[in-house]
Amino acid sequence: MEKNLLELSQDLNRMVAADQLIEAAEKYYAPNIQTIEFDGRITKGKQAAMKKLTDFVASIQKVNEITLLRSASYDNTSFSEYILDLDMKDGSNVYLHEIVRSLWANGQVVEEAYFKG
Repeated sequence: MEKNLLELSQDLNRMVAADQLIEAAEKYYAPNIQTIEFDGRITKGKQAAMKKLTDFVASIQKVNEITLLRSASYDNTSFSEYILDLDMKDGSNVYLHEIVRSLWANGQVVEEAYFKG
């Protein structure tokens, strides 16, 4: 039986909150995914999106916090609000209050946009 959007979104959020960012993307990103950054930069295709994510994760020294604050889903769209607190290898700290809007098709994320909360 195919999972509904709420179940898919909850599983993705569970993985992200458990610091399984790469595994979640591997599982849920569609081959034709498009990601849109805060500044409007667009990454097209799973290979490019995975490279961007893998490079970002590799730059993290320590994950202090990844907390899912709330989520919602409707039709083919899910929203997730996170707090991320990361110590980076360059000595900086990244603290994000981030909202992720995901568009889904056939059980996979085809577009993911990131917004500052």
